[in-house]
Amino acid sequence: MNLEFTDEQVALRDTTRRFLAEKAPISGHVRPLLDDPIGISEPVWLGLADLGTTGLLVPEDYGGAGMTMVEAGIVAEELGAALHPGPWLSTAVATARALTRLGATDAAAGLLSGIADGTTVATVCFPDAEVAASPPGPDVELRGEIASVPDAAAADVLLALAEDDGGPGLFAVRADAPGVSVTPERGIDQTRKQFRVTFEGAPAQRLAAASPEDVAAVLDDVLIANAADALGAARAVMHIAVEYAKTRTQFGQPIGSFQAVQHLCVDMFETVELARSGVIHALWAADNAGPDERHLAALRAKAFAGRLATVGDTAIQVFGGIGYTWEHDAHLYLKRLLSWSAFLGNPDRYLTELGARLAKR
Repeated sequence: MNLEFTDEQVALRDTTRRFLAEKAPISGHVRPLLDDPIGISEPVWLGLADLGTTGLLVPEDYGGAGMTMVEAGIVAEELGAALHPGPWLSTAVATARALTRLGATDAAAGLLSGIADGTTVATVCFPDAEVAASPPGPDVELRGEIASVPDAAAADVLLALAEDDGGPGLFAVRADAPGVSVTPERGIDQTRKQFRVTFEGAPAQRLAAASPEDVAAVLDDVLIANAADALGAARAVMHIAVEYAKTRTQFGQPIGSFQAVQHLCVDMFETVELARSGVIHALWAADNAGPDERHLAALRAKAFAGRLATVGDTAIQVFGGIGYTWEHDAHLYLKRLLSWSAFLGNPDRYLTELGARLAKR
């Protein structure tokens, strides 16, 4: 595992960072979308596609770049640092990895091409309840309800895991198909839109079988990519707080000269750098390690989520009273980090599983 980025990876990072600063700043892009029911700006989305970021994980045969999770993590970190809303993680990571991990590339060639060029938005409905597919054959219908589906209102295509006579499978459903209803769910993070999706006889296409091992691999990929996004958010709010501590004066000197504030800044730095090492390893493991090591890396990243969320809370302490105001961006970063902490279950569950796995070694 190489902890240093290549020249191409550095260029990808810098290009993405510059694009977000110029075309999708927090004041002019993120805040106006906070109350938007869909949470996507088409010009910015197509701009990300033009940069090649939506097709990073799409195989070259389908118009993508055929890159690895390391490159995807680089982009995810920059999106997190910019508090970027929208369906990039759902489309460019979750959908792309679900299709490739489960061997659905040929059946979903058009979908992959649309993801690569930015003309198609998709999301994956990870079930917290059973979804049934019937009858067997080409005219499949899905029935069931799934909560906490990210970016469902923005999606053109929904991927769902369901069971039919052929066993567990991955199914594609047009979001505008009859029998599909999408209901907003209110969450703490307004940059992350979540929905309850209900299938009531929705027409679907079976794309591939979905073995438990492959589904687990996709879930690991999604956790790892979201950890990279959270790392970016924590890094950004830490830097903003440190710069504030250098310039904000009290009693005739910068507050950063006070030991109590210095300790807060050091605590943030330590947490961010510990998270960085774990995320880099997990991104590498997603493509290069065996299933056990990959899953352990994903567990570690998620189990550390609670610690990473404290960076936003600590930053607000450094900002003082101004950090509690709506006008300051600190609360948006804290909410982004809290949503990561709650994503697919709280960290305690992952700590328990991680401890049990390590105890068996």
